[in-house]
Amino acid sequence: MPKIRANGINFHYWQSGSGPHVVMTHGLGGNLAGWHLTLVPELQREYRVTTYDLRGHGRTDAPETGYTNRNMAEDLKGVMDALGIDRAHLVGHSWGGDISLQFALLYPDRVRSLILVEAGLLGPLANEFRRRDWEGWAYVEKTLESLLGGPIPPEKRYDLEFLLTSLLDVPVQYGPSRGQRRDERVVKRVMDVLMPMWKGEPADWELTLESLSRLHHPTLLLYESSSIFLKSHDALRQRLVNSKSVILNDGRAKESRIKHFTLMEIPEQLLGHTRTFLESEELETRQQRV
Repeated sequence: MPKIRANGINFHYWQSGSGPHVVMTHGLGGNLAGWHLTLVPELQREYRVTTYDLRGHGRTDAPETGYTNRNMAEDLKGVMDALGIDRAHLVGHSWGGDISLQFALLYPDRVRSLILVEAGLLGPLANEFRRRDWEGWAYVEKTLESLLGGPIPPEKRYDLEFLLTSLLDVPVQYGPSRGQRRDERVVKRVMDVLMPMWKGEPADWELTLESLSRLHHPTLLLYESSSIFLKSHDALRQRLVNSKSVILNDGRAKESRIKHFTLMEIPEQLLGHTRTFLESEELETRQQRV
């Protein structure tokens, strides 16, 4: 379990393969293991792939503070600096996509391209997600009830603090800690991120709907056809001037159900589009050098 020190804490990370750098950032409450179940085994054949656990996640340290979007972007810079990565293709899932966007706004010269898998735009679109008619609530309720083996009380269906606390009764799903009780510190850190947004408090990040037009990096948007974050997809597609999008469809009978974890559910499609995009960017770079 290699670790490297950056920004005053120890980050758990993995590197494999050789070639152009690809740095992958997981989502809220996850860890680096998800990437290794899907994309890393294939991408490492052509790229130098780096994955890491966010602070407060997986086997990275969990300090008391430092869980804003900007903090996480600075951590990404710290990890890249410590590992000697000057520029990289960034791949982010869910909140990891938001962190990648924040990083690109702060350090545009460090980013070769962006691949955003179900990026949520949790801060910029907070008002949408607080609405009780947001389709994500049904997804959260159904997912939690499945994991907990029982119903969510009706009066708690929109109580974010209650729903997050319920995660303590859900064993870790992936990685070396699979099956173990979830670390209370992780749940607290998740709440540290989400609760200010939920209360409508101002964020300290540069990532806003208006700032997206400043990003000119080649960007690939990957979303499930029944994603809970299709509003996020639309906002990104409209504002990122050098982006293209692919809506993934797994073709199964239950297509109508809303989803978010495309990364785990249809890895073949995800891998195919990711690889094609990276290959095209590398080819363009070589042609420019000639």
